[in-house]
Amino acid sequence: MSESRLPPGRLEQKIRDHKPLYTEAEAFAEANRCLYCVDAPCISACPTGIDIPTFIRKISTGNVKGSAKTILDANILGYSCARVCPVEVLCAGACVYHAWDRPPIQIGRLQRFSTETALKEDADALYKQKPATGKRIACIGAGPASLAAAGWLALEGHKVVIYERKSFAGGLNTAGIAPYKMLADDSVNEIDWIRSLGAIEIVTGAEIGPSGSVTPARLVSEYDAVFLGLGLGDDTRMNVHGEDGPGVFGATALIERIKLDPTLSLDGVRRALVVGGGNTAIDAAHELALLGVRDVAMVYRRTSDVMSGYAHEMEYAKRHGVQIIENRVPTYVVRGDGGKLVALRAALAKDGKPVPGTEIELACDLVAIAIGQSKAGKIALEFQGVRVDGDGRVVVDAATGRTGHPKVWAGGDCVNGGKEVVNAVQEAKIAVRSIREALRG
Repeated sequence: MSESRLPPGRLEQKIRDHKPLYTEAEAFAEANRCLYCVDAPCISACPTGIDIPTFIRKISTGNVKGSAKTILDANILGYSCARVCPVEVLCAGACVYHAWDRPPIQIGRLQRFSTETALKEDADALYKQKPATGKRIACIGAGPASLAAAGWLALEGHKVVIYERKSFAGGLNTAGIAPYKMLADDSVNEIDWIRSLGAIEIVTGAEIGPSGSVTPARLVSEYDAVFLGLGLGDDTRMNVHGEDGPGVFGATALIERIKLDPTLSLDGVRRALVVGGGNTAIDAAHELALLGVRDVAMVYRRTSDVMSGYAHEMEYAKRHGVQIIENRVPTYVVRGDGGKLVALRAALAKDGKPVPGTEIELACDLVAIAIGQSKAGKIALEFQGVRVDGDGRVVVDAATGRTGHPKVWAGGDCVNGGKEVVNAVQEAKIAVRSIREALRG
């Protein structure tokens, strides 16, 4: 699949945007509510430190291009982060209006208005690339961390080659974001803009490893610096009988198919179960409900008050019919004639573990497993001097993003274990500053 054109007929296209783009009048009215606080707690709550009051003030004065520039200077993926950031627990969650029991400033929607408007109207006028330096940097993985790093490095005049093992670029933004927040087409638009910033090449279908199409030794030898934006690996398995077979999906794999695979059909799926209690589980359950699955429930091994998923996302999913089955652990996938999925057997849980003799059968036509993802540290270990911790995360100097190899930096999910896109951008920004210094000698 080309990253410049996605196939039509994808299920995600049936899902409505839950925070549509503001009109100019709506953006102007909302921007004029901002108090331009002296201490601006919203700035402190943003991992990339966007000067939020300033970009909002520029909207109110009609300077939309200047507003977008304020955002993108701090967060080069501000276009997608406007849609995907959990602003309810970050910038908007810190808004002073909360103390007065009044609605916070809709920072995410204003950011979307600013960046989307500016990139549509005059994207080329926002930045000018510096003269070519002759330096070459390789980015491994084409997700948000690598794209952010590539954009900033290209503006410095460096040549950047991004290697991606899948057939498309964008990582989580293209294949993992809930469609009611952002469609894959929006991710493609952002990738096209990043590529326009300078000498950036994206190579898809590239396997990194000693026996892969691109070896770590070659990367270190041929490039002046290497940035590891590896993301996370495959969905974690439940390791229960009957798990292998039709009807059982890893949650991120299912979401990817909903977003990108026009051959996926949910016809005949009336009852779906999603195992897990994190944000991926909520997204998968919510998407299935929005796509018309009549009965969607999340199966969680503890009580809902300790779920790791965001409360505001869970409330939104509940409004569309998603239910929670608490204190249950899957123990067996029940299959009928021809291996057809019939039910998921689940036991009562004590301290997250199944209690023998307490099983019930939950009838279902589809099961999505959202209990975590493997780490990508094995690839990182192929670079001499690079280490991973006990949880499989790449170890870096927090102040520089540098690994134990002098020519290798890292950032994003492979370092933080799976945080937000905005965190990946900030870690890329830290690494880019260090790479710039290293390339200057």
